[in-house]
Amino acid sequence: MNIFVYTDESGVFDKKHENIYVFGGVIFLDSESKEIAGRKYISAENKLKERHNRYKNVELKACILANKHKGSLFRSLNKEITFSIVIKQQNVLNRIYANKKSKQRYLDYAYKIGLKKVFQKLIDSKIINSNEVERLYVFNDEHTTATNGRYELKEALEAEFKNGTFNYDWNKFYPPIFENLKEIKLEYCNSAKKPHIRMADIIANKAYYLSKARKIDELQNKMIVHFLP
Repeated sequence: MNIFVYTDESGVFDKKHENIYVFGGVIFLDSESKEIAGRKYISAENKLKERHNRYKNVELKACILANKHKGSLFRSLNKEITFSIVIKQQNVLNRIYANKKSKQRYLDYAYKIGLKKVFQKLIDSKIINSNEVERLYVFNDEHTTATNGRYELKEALEAEFKNGTFNYDWNKFYPPIFENLKEIKLEYCNSAKKPHIRMADIIANKAYYLSKARKIDELQNKMIVHFLP
């Protein structure tokens, strides 16, 4: 089995001005369902472009869409596996915000732990058989992450999902959740060219606004959610 994960972010990781930061995404368990979902989503976008002149020649990101149009695109994903990782910034240690590197390291940690929890829920629900997963493809929206930061995230994902992790304080080894995983690929994509990243943008935006409005039950009814810290 090959798993494809597409992720985007919503909010600003800045404790002074923001209380919520979100990773949102969509997961496909084979390439065929991924391609079908991509075509279906482009069709939903095209309907909006046909009906509304202001959308004709622009990329349909959450930041430019009316709420009802964001809602219609989100509903087009009803049958997909959607998830969000919600960071409550008031609970994050102040020293994490000291510099760019420590902030990025925390976000990498939050992403890998959140994604692991999402996969564990899919395994517990018998949607994924962890022994059958051979390849994991992770696609993130391209942003200002430096090249070495991207390398560090790939290493973190490999430790969690492929190689296992060792806690030196407790002298304990934690095996990976996909013990037969052969490969992890991490790629940063231009959302203008990848409809699946635009899906993730809409999902992250929905999770962000429901979290801000404290509509947690509604959020959990719409997607798999993991809260941090």
